[in-house]
Amino acid sequence: MTQYKVLALDLDGTLTNSDKIVTPRTKAALHQAAEQGVRIVLASGRPTAGIRPLARELGLEQTGGYILSYNGGKIIECATGQEMVQHPFPAELIPTVCTFARYWNVVPLTYDNEGIVTEVPDHPYVLEEARINKLPVRQVPDLPAEVTYPVNKLLLVGDPVDMPHVEELMQQEFAGKLSIYRSAPFFIETMPLGVEKAASLSVLLQTLGLTPAELMACGDGWNDLPMIKFAGLGVAMGNAVPPVKAAAGFVSTDNDHDGVGVAVERFILGQEV
Repeated sequence: MTQYKVLALDLDGTLTNSDKIVTPRTKAALHQAAEQGVRIVLASGRPTAGIRPLARELGLEQTGGYILSYNGGKIIECATGQEMVQHPFPAELIPTVCTFARYWNVVPLTYDNEGIVTEVPDHPYVLEEARINKLPVRQVPDLPAEVTYPVNKLLLVGDPVDMPHVEELMQQEFAGKLSIYRSAPFFIETMPLGVEKAASLSVLLQTLGLTPAELMACGDGWNDLPMIKFAGLGVAMGNAVPPVKAAAGFVSTDNDHDGVGVAVERFILGQEV
């Protein structure tokens, strides 16, 4: 019997390959893990609507799985739809973040129940977010004026060359107010303060009566670093950014070569890989 009772999986660059699909080997390993009672958590910066199709594909409604969306802004139990964790974005900061983004020539977007909402729908990295999540994009003339409902995050998109500098400036501008980190070279996640994957996984583990030692987490990006450090076993994909590899207990193959499947076979199913 594996010591790992919960398996947290980043999606893009980790669970899914470059074509945004879960490979047959990885899918088979996850089904076996679920049959052994392991709770699978799809842990992503994506909005909930962008994760649900994968949750259904993996049968998480039947196996006691969870969706952790918006980098931990929300956790939903797949079987019941119950919200286990919910962290709304501070409404008073939405205009400030949008003004800051426009000044530095990056594009802010957020989400409604149908899809993506933004002022610049034809921006290439807005279109990339739409492609990743298979969601429609709705144009609005003024994003802060449009967002009169609770949201969990604002995503800023822009040229990968500029984003490290913009991220640094945002960290300074919103210190003590928001959590800010990149999830891809062209994405900056802006979240309620203290919200990241590890913090929300900690709440879920407590609810389940489990400890971090019983958590295995797989990831590749900067926003995965907290949960890689938090988990009893942190697994980096072969394509992970260097800090994630450095923090991981195991570096697997990359996401185009069954990286998650290889790790699950070895550490949960106990198979010689």
